[in-house]
Amino acid sequence: MKNFVEELKWRGMVQEIMPGTEEKLMEGPTAAYVGIDPTADSLHIGHMVSIMILKHFQNCGHKPFALVGGATGMIGDPSMKSQERNLLDEQTLNHNVTCIKAQLSKFLDFESDADNRAELVNNYDWMKGYSFLDFTRDIGKHITVNYMMSKDSVKKRLSSESREGMSFTEFTYQLLQGYDFLWLYENKGCTLQMGGADQWGNITTGSELIRRILGKEAYALTCPLITKADGGKFGKTEKGNIWLDPERTSPYQFYQFWLNVSDTDAEKYIRIFTMLGKEEIDSAIATHQQAPHERSLQKLLAKEVTTMVHGAQEYEKAVSASQMLFGNATSEALKSLDEKTFLAVFDGVPTFEVEDSKFPMGIIDLLAAESKVFPSKGECRKMIQAAGVSINKEKVTDANATIGCESYINGKYILAQKGKKNYFIIKIVK
Repeated sequence: MKNFVEELKWRGMVQEIMPGTEEKLMEGPTAAYVGIDPTADSLHIGHMVSIMILKHFQNCGHKPFALVGGATGMIGDPSMKSQERNLLDEQTLNHNVTCIKAQLSKFLDFESDADNRAELVNNYDWMKGYSFLDFTRDIGKHITVNYMMSKDSVKKRLSSESREGMSFTEFTYQLLQGYDFLWLYENKGCTLQMGGADQWGNITTGSELIRRILGKEAYALTCPLITKADGGKFGKTEKGNIWLDPERTSPYQFYQFWLNVSDTDAEKYIRIFTMLGKEEIDSAIATHQQAPHERSLQKLLAKEVTTMVHGAQEYEKAVSASQMLFGNATSEALKSLDEKTFLAVFDGVPTFEVEDSKFPMGIIDLLAAESKVFPSKGECRKMIQAAGVSINKEKVTDANATIGCESYINGKYILAQKGKKNYFIIKIVK
């Protein structure tokens, strides 16, 4: 048995741990679970800490359970939230659960014959037939209101200035999550629940419920909530979350997120979000510190995480795409980009629309009349003669050149470049 707690500790992934947890895990293979909120049909990188905990857990020889909250997702966890969530219907939740399992399969082994293969469970399956009267009689009587009120998630909401306060629905959330732990303990042998630091109160309600009803010991472990060195929220950009779904966040944008983290964050994230060993990580950090401007640590981090989430092929495409702006990319490489990646690479670049019916046309007419890449034809001509103009990454050497539909990228774009750094998109309107 590999020491799971020791593995998490050197990676900086343990916030709180119930006494006896490490000893229990070293006795032999153990079953544990992490709860995942199914309020969207994709996970985002904020979920990846919990996913990596499950991955390490399985890697250390234990059996991981991923619990999607089909029932609790209909209510919403008040932890760290200032407002109550919108409630989701059953059809939406079922769709979300299916999508989430597909994403988790990239990290966890669900399919093999191994004794510790992962399992996905949905608390809607055991909650849908449980009547309110039975639940309050069987479960509610074991946990006092005083105990529930002592939880930070409850105290913060009740002491906030929000007029809305806290609904009874949200107040009962910790009882429902506690019952999940009890059910999984009895039916799946889960003796440990893991999660983010904001879940400590809910997790310990579950272990307390097991102690009071069954007279048995259950354990808890939480990891720190991930922050950025500058105090900003991890995983958030101006455009919102960084999703694992390539339709929501392209592999190129995903790669760029990790590539652009600070040196301090890269040293922290490479421990948390990769499966690289301690020696390899320590060596990579030392190499980076000798030449921080080369950003070798960020490149390694981006490679490991992008490959794990999107595969080696998409990683290679992302690297190739990132060279469009800063490297010596070829016309062939440019034309190989799919439309979503092309637009992501050149996001924010000035765009002009030109009607398809006007092609073919002279290069100077295109850049100085039909678009405003150049303010005048004379300036455009001079720049071409000085070898300062490129179309689709190819230098234009003839001021009388004609541009036709063969130059279209993805059937509707032309990329013009003035000098080394000034890019313009000409969008073909049909």
